[in-house]
Amino acid sequence: MPLLMVLIGVILLIFLISYLKLNTFIALMIVSVVTALFLGIPLDKVVATVETGMGDTLGHIAVIFGLGAMLGRLLTDAGGAQRIAMTLIDKFGEKRIQWAVIVASFVVGIAMFFEVGLVLLLPIIFSIARALKIKPINLGIPMLAALLVTHGFLPPHPGPTVIAASYHANLGMVLMYGIIAAIPTVIISGIIFVKVDRKIIPSAFAKDGSDLALGNSAIRSLDETPGFGISFLTALLPVIILMGATIINLIRDLMKVKDAGIFKVVDFLGNADIAMLIALLFAMYTMGIQRKIPLKHIANSCSSAAAAIGMMLLIIGGGGAFKQVLIDGGVGKYIASLFNGVDISPVLLAWIIAAILRVALGSATVAAISTAGLVLPMLAATPGVNLALVTLATGAGSTFCSHVNDASFWIIKEYFDFDMKETFLTWSLMSTVLSVVGLISIMVLDIFV
Repeated sequence: MPLLMVLIGVILLIFLISYLKLNTFIALMIVSVVTALFLGIPLDKVVATVETGMGDTLGHIAVIFGLGAMLGRLLTDAGGAQRIAMTLIDKFGEKRIQWAVIVASFVVGIAMFFEVGLVLLLPIIFSIARALKIKPINLGIPMLAALLVTHGFLPPHPGPTVIAASYHANLGMVLMYGIIAAIPTVIISGIIFVKVDRKIIPSAFAKDGSDLALGNSAIRSLDETPGFGISFLTALLPVIILMGATIINLIRDLMKVKDAGIFKVVDFLGNADIAMLIALLFAMYTMGIQRKIPLKHIANSCSSAAAAIGMMLLIIGGGGAFKQVLIDGGVGKYIASLFNGVDISPVLLAWIIAAILRVALGSATVAAISTAGLVLPMLAATPGVNLALVTLATGAGSTFCSHVNDASFWIIKEYFDFDMKETFLTWSLMSTVLSVVGLISIMVLDIFV
């Protein structure tokens, strides 16, 4: 059975990494090939499947991660991240800093892909943690919860947007209901969960994380750092560009304006890779040239940031290869066959299918989009269903239990310097709680709307 093969693959991966202490990338390659053979992928197509998975994943992430890591390092080396951190601490107070992180992450997350927001926010999170002398995961979980809920619930992210189009749901209603459902979901999974999780896995809350985000920069006097305004603008410039492009395109669609040359420019600038490149060039000026830092030092900062994430990119690519093996091996189609003729609420069914696909395939977007194709026939036979809520339930299900076949699992493991157990009991457990609380919030909404 395909699901049994997936389980064997996951167990083998954990064994190779946790017990044999094998390099994570090598372990992922071994497990991807073995699982491909178990799932019946022909020998002459196994390598192509692995290469496709790596290429597709890194094609989306590598440029963003590389540019984002350089941007984060320039902010850190110049003291901009420290200035942002100290200002947030001053304005919100130490006791409410988790709320500051959630608000900032939610705003960033609405306009940006999960991975982009993660790379941009990590230097700030680590700077705040260092300034407050607390462990990064205390702020990391609120940040991750806010980013994940926007990724799964809210347009213009690919999953919710494509699902809404597939279900013919009103995008404005999806956004409005999504924000309502997101509020209790983020509070429970981002604030309350931290207090509980600290008792479940105390070792994770004792770690300082790796130096991938911050390098070896020292805390300095605020007089030696750039101003808050220019630091904040530099950090959020990609968000501003992407959000601006999104708003312009939404206005264009609402007003049914025909395509024109200006909109091609907007689409070009609104591409995440281009937005990150512009932001990096801006940071080189504001965090370097303007502060009379030699170009050689700026180049060294960028080089050290790129070198630091080399192995992480390989690991992320390995996770993408494993995901592609599961897709090409027919795991999704097998799961679809299990739900033929099932009589259940479309909202709940959409969540269940998306959650199973997420666990089996790894990608939240792939799980969400695949679910739409499976639920559509049932929607046609069930009049009066709130399509916006079905869209949200699909998105909530797609965030369920991120684990070893999801690139985010490895990103978080490496940045926070966790072992496998710690990653499962922080990130994987939090994403599970977020998904379940999200479903409950959506089901409650379904009673009143």
